Amino acid sequence: MSGPLPIGRVIGYFAARTPDRAALVDDGSGERVSWAELDRRTNGLARAYAARGVGQDSVVAVALPNSADFYLACVAAWKLGATPLPLSVRQVAAERDRILDLARPALVVDGPLVPEPDGSELPDRSPTYWKALASGGSTGRPKLIVARDDPHFDPTVPPVDYIPAGGVHLVAGPLYHNAAFIYSMRGLFCGNQLVIMPRFDPERVLTLIGAHRVSWTQLVPTMMGRIWRLPAQTRTAADLSSLRTVLHVGGPCAPWLKRAWIDWLGPDRIVEVYAGTEGQGATFIGGRDWLAHPGSVGRPIRGSRFQIQDADGRVLPPGQVGEVFLMPAGGPGSTYHYLGAQPRSRDGWESIGDLGYADEDGYLYLVDRSTDCIVTGGANVYPAEVEAALEEHPGVRSSAVIGLPDDDLGQRVVALVQVLDGTTGADLDAHLAGLLTAYKRPRAYEFVDRPLRDEAGKVRRTALRNERLAGSR
Repeated sequence: MSGPLPIGRVIGYFAARTPDRAALVDDGSGERVSWAELDRRTNGLARAYAARGVGQDSVVAVALPNSADFYLACVAAWKLGATPLPLSVRQVAAERDRILDLARPALVVDGPLVPEPDGSELPDRSPTYWKALASGGSTGRPKLIVARDDPHFDPTVPPVDYIPAGGVHLVAGPLYHNAAFIYSMRGLFCGNQLVIMPRFDPERVLTLIGAHRVSWTQLVPTMMGRIWRLPAQTRTAADLSSLRTVLHVGGPCAPWLKRAWIDWLGPDRIVEVYAGTEGQGATFIGGRDWLAHPGSVGRPIRGSRFQIQDADGRVLPPGQVGEVFLMPAGGPGSTYHYLGAQPRSRDGWESIGDLGYADEDGYLYLVDRSTDCIVTGGANVYPAEVEAALEEHPGVRSSAVIGLPDDDLGQRVVALVQVLDGTTGADLDAHLAGLLTAYKRPRAYEFVDRPLRDEAGKVRRTALRNERLAGSR
């Protein structure tokens, strides 16, 4: 049996061929789940979900920490033809409720998993949409990014050549983020054993790579920086001989840091992908290509294309900076759709808000963001969402949230606020703690004595950011 299979049948494929091999290794609990057990338990779990109303194309919200249970919940949903929606366990209730109001899930999985005793094989089902991810929006309201790509996978053919068939993948990032979710699932679907970290720890990453003979892992630049800043003797003592690939995504990697990793592990083990959760397009670059085109995020892959456009939509020649617009191989709308938002689109070409340029060889270089989205530690923060939460506080007259450079996180969230007398940063921290997940909350406040919005209610975040950058030079 080969060729594309429904997700549930992919699990059964490996359960039949390598039943006793561990599919999941949970570094938090110590649990090891074999392929046979993964298949059997998710059959029983799917029956339990069906009894609670989950069916074809239902949404199943999965609010579980990084763990074997997270994967069990997602696989069970897929076996019913349902769509998993990962959520952060650290989300405050108000934030989660806004997402659930939009998603209207048939089931929220946020506690112990209790399968039905019947673990026998289920009929083949395929979800129409194999994943949905939640994100903040530029309007301050959440949006869902619903994948439209094919929900069938060939267990014998890795989706890309840097994912080894039957390898070992270290899950280092939070699974409610698209990169950790999609790359670990792609690994699982071609027979990879997943070693799951409950949370990122730089030294533990090195230990697990050696202990489990990890083939590949996916990191964001913040993680790379924290690993690099470990004592040199810790890094050099680590056994990384099994490691074939470090894939990094989730924001710009400082050239010095990228070069340091290439010098450490060699250029053939460092690869980078630039893409959004929406999947409108992607670029790829390996370490050797990067050394020849330093600073680039690569050339298009999977049949996608990019254009550099000026403010009027004219396509710019190589070397000129403009907004990066993407087009997937299948054309507009072929990879995703939004719930709760509209794409930033021109004639079918879509932007995720980056400025950049192309060189004569077709390599893409990013220089800044054209939108106000802040990328901090690999996660997106939308200023409007933070501002809306701030302005619920009775002591806040107006606010503007910007991202400023940070050596560790890439950008840190900073709030400029005009307040009534007596309102302090501690007051605002306490207020936001009930409204926003921790990574979205400001790391610093700057108090101003003038309104931050004009009479039309607009805020000039780019100008405010540029003023502070100029003042720091």
